[in-house]
Amino acid sequence: MISKIDKNKVRLKRHARVRTKLSGTAEKPRLNVYRSNKHIYAQVIDDVKGETLAQASTKDKELANESGSKVEMASKVGAAVAKRAQDKGISTIVFDRGGYLYHGRVKALAEAARENGLEF
Repeated sequence: MISKIDKNKVRLKRHARVRTKLSGTAEKPRLNVYRSNKHIYAQVIDDVKGETLAQASTKDKELANESGSKVEMASKVGAAVAKRAQDKGISTIVFDRGGYLYHGRVKALAEAARENGLEF
């Protein structure tokens, strides 16, 4: 009998483990990343108030018309979320990779956010 590993279940377990130690505040909010097969989403979240301060995704109107590989689009989302966070006066954050490996699209988003002024 062959058992299949549910990768998303393993990711959610890893994410829950990390989230026990990681939380965003008003001074240092959390940059959360969610990655689907087609799109990537990023949110800057204040966990104390439970509100989203800034967000960007490949579904946004200004990014939906862009073209490029998934990694290039992730970089554009990272730059967009960094710009929107800085417009709200946020410069330092805590990075939450959402249980994903720090590789590929997640890494591209994080590096683009750093290059555009966010510190973490």
